[in-house]
Amino acid sequence: MIIYGKQIVLYVLENHPTAIEAVMFSKEIDKKIFSKFLKLGIKIEKLDNKKAQALAKGGNHQGFFLKLKEFEYTPITQMKQNNFIVVLDGLTDVGNIGAITRTAYALGIDGIVAAGVKTLNESGVIRTSSGAMLDMPFSLYPNSVDLANELKQSGYALIGATMDGTDLKKYGTITKDDRVALFLGSEGEGVSKKIISKLDLKVSIGMENNFDSLNVSVAAGILMYNLKK
Repeated sequence: MIIYGKQIVLYVLENHPTAIEAVMFSKEIDKKIFSKFLKLGIKIEKLDNKKAQALAKGGNHQGFFLKLKEFEYTPITQMKQNNFIVVLDGLTDVGNIGAITRTAYALGIDGIVAAGVKTLNESGVIRTSSGAMLDMPFSLYPNSVDLANELKQSGYALIGATMDGTDLKKYGTITKDDRVALFLGSEGEGVSKKIISKLDLKVSIGMENNFDSLNVSVAAGILMYNLKK
């Protein structure tokens, strides 16, 4: 798994050095920074521009690359030991998943489950989450409905973001002891109808103007913050 970009590479070096399998640069690096990579005891490879562009698939790599060990998802049995988790129901956009993960980690959410998808672009999510995917429990569950049933059986209250939900202003916050799963829908479809039928509570974000254009990651941040504060 390859990640690229100066900030995320330095973040992983500082916080998750044991996850690094290989170090690659395509430009000259500051000696002080370079010495930190040398301390890993891992071979450092110099890339030509063509290979660097290929690895980054045209992205802005800034000359910094790491090969990381295979990402280990948190088993769902372990995830269910947490109280407040966020479930991404069918989300596929790497940018949105990364932004939600970054915000969730910053706000102290206990874990994230990517549901309704069989695979994720882990390197992309690590990069767009600024490394937060490596810092918090993150699970993968292929069937959202099965997950909802399992969470209900485990005592979770299922909350979903829907257009016709209760305005957050009229709903209280949760406590640290509440077991809650917040379901966020996909970019185009929203929370699926089968999931909506299983929700204990539907919530929405009241708008001052008749203009509904919130990106899912922005909406997620508002919901997480208001439910948890």
